Parts: sequence; structure tokens; C-alpha cells
Amino acid sequence: MKIYLDNAATTAIDKDVLATMLPLLEENFGNPSSTHWHGRQVRSLIEKSRKTIAELLNTTPSEIFFTSGGTEADNTAICGAIHTFHLKHAISTKIEHHAVEHTLLERKKRGKIDISYLDLDEKGNINLKQLDEFLQKNPKSLVSLMHANNEIGNLMPLAEIGELCKHYGAYFHSDTVQTMGHFTHNLKELSIDYLVGAAHKFHGPKGIGFLYVNGKSKINPFITGGAQERNMRGGTENIYGIIGVAKALEIAYKEMQEHKTHIISLKKRMIEKLKERIEDVRFNGESGNLENSLYTVLNVSLPENKDNDMLLFNLDIAGISASGGSACSSGAEAGSHVLAGIAHPRERAAVRFSFSKYNTIEEIDYTVNTLAGMFESKVAPNPKTE
Repeated sequence: MKIYLDNAATTAIDKDVLATMLPLLEENFGNPSSTHWHGRQVRSLIEKSRKTIAELLNTTPSEIFFTSGGTEADNTAICGAIHTFHLKHAISTKIEHHAVEHTLLERKKRGKIDISYLDLDEKGNINLKQLDEFLQKNPKSLVSLMHANNEIGNLMPLAEIGELCKHYGAYFHSDTVQTMGHFTHNLKELSIDYLVGAAHKFHGPKGIGFLYVNGKSKINPFITGGAQERNMRGGTENIYGIIGVAKALEIAYKEMQEHKTHIISLKKRMIEKLKERIEDVRFNGESGNLENSLYTVLNVSLPENKDNDMLLFNLDIAGISASGGSACSSGAEAGSHVLAGIAHPRERAAVRFSFSKYNTIEEIDYTVNTLAGMFESKVAPNPKTE
């Protein structure tokens, strides 16, 4: 049995998305920048896809720009805002995705900005009062806070943060890669300047994403060398990916409630079964909160065990794909900066299981039984009880 529970890293492409893309790979090869018939045909498909995404997010097509994925979209928003508006200060946390964290640090290293980091509680939540205080001191800041943490599933209150930023005249960027296609985003009602999506997180193809740029907060291009994307991103467009991301998001919105209900039932079952089978099992961040977390993610904190260093390897041997760190560094030996940020005990193992519409109850039960079997009679003795 092969079980895939690493959907926060990437998802399987939806068959309907693939079916939409395949004919284009065979028939539509024109360069969308060309003015002849072949080019115009492809250009019309790009603009139709842009319109589809804009309608789903309740915004205008002119505010949607296609990128190679979430990382490029984050870089474009952050670097573009700092450069365009001559920003000297940023506000963020130390548990952002590296596409945000490393980009801000690189800007700081170049002497472009200073960074203020919000404190986190033991669950990894911020304090809006502290954000207010930071903005009072530095109103013209770039605030970059991800909507949902990719490792521990915490959700940021985008509406409240957006209103604070609007009040102080700050620019608000949010990495929404993990929530795009899983939560609705109504951009007409949200005070936000920059928001991102990556197709492969919601059953679309890899290598394609998009950036929303509020028309009031237009930025200079990040990639130059061509007039594509209305002079915002040089380079011939990934037409097949663009068609794929629009179709994937369309399906995600159409089936969102159905998939959410199914995935939450799987997550609830895993939480309950793990509590039954493994003594002192815990859940990192807010991932165990069924009412207020990224419902696709469960980060499990496991008791000390002599085999913890081999835990992911042993799960893999058993046919279970999961992650011990962030989505984009699965398999890396470096420790998780997110778990370090919430002071997760080093002696405890942490495994992130992330679910999709394709997972089943049988897969959850097999995973729990396999994991529990690794801990039966193997938990390190507690000196206080000896």
C-alpha cells in the first residue's frame, strides 16, 4: 500500500485539469506575443484564464499576474513593494515560509530595510495589539504575514490585519499559497495589497502560480526583458500551466465545501485515533484545532523514542509519504525553523500529515496503526516513574 499524506508539499493533478491541458499541448503552440492567428488564439486562452481567476477571487483581471509559482510571486511582491515605494521597514514573523523569510533577510542584508518580528505564543499565534504598536512606530511598513502556516496550520486573521495596515497606510502582503483553493478569498472585501497562489497546492500543474496586485499598490516588475503580463513579468508565458491553474482553481471553488467536509472528517479521525493509541501525543501549533486551523494539515508531536531520528524513513518503508519539516524542504536534514520558533522540544519527533480530497479513511487507519506500532513499548522511560 502506498499512501500520500504530504499534500501541503504538492498535490496530485486533477484528471479534469490534465484533460483540459492535453489538447493545448498538442494543438496550441503559438507565441502569445505574436500578432498572427496562432498567437492570437493562445493569447485569448491566457486572458480567459486570467478572467476566470479574477472572477473567483472577486477582483479584476488587470490585477492578476501569472508567475512560475508561489515563491516567485512572494519575491515579486516583497521586492517590488520595497523598491517601488521606497520602504525602509518590514513587519513579519520568524515562522514565515522561506520564500518570505529569506527574501526579507536578503533585503535587510543589502541595507534596504529593517525588520521587526512579532512575538509568538506557545501555539505560534501573533498578538494584533503588538502589530498595532509596531505600525504606530513605523506606519509606512511592508507587513508580510502568511494566511496559513504550511507546517503547523495556524490561520492569520487577514481581515483584521488588513484593516490595521489600511489605517496606518502600510502595505500588506500575504503568502496565501496554502489556503488558495481551500478557502475563499473575496478581494473586494479584503484590505490587502498582494496575495499569491500556486497551482500545485490545489491539484493543478507545477511551475505556475499567480500574484494579485491591488490596483492602488502597483509595483515595478521583478523580472524584466519583455513586455509580457502588461510589462510586469518578462518572458514567454507558460500557456499550458496558465490554463491548468485556472481550471484547477475553478474546480477547487466548485467543490470546496464537499472536499473540506471530507478532509476535516479524515483529520478528526486521525486526531482521535492517535490519542487512543499513543500516550502523550500532541499537536503542534493550532493544527489540532478543527475549528480554527488549516484543515489540510496536522502536525503531530510524538513522545521521545530511540528511533525518532528514523521516523520518516520508517514511515516511508511502510509506504507512507509524510513530512517532518516545511513543504518545500521535505527530506532535508535541517531542522524546522517553524518548530524552533514555537520552541518544540528537540527530543520529541514531529511529523506533518497533510490531506487532500483523494485520501481515504482506510489510509488514515493504516497510517495510525503503523505509527502506533512504532511507539508501542518503545517510548523512552520517564525517570520520575522508575
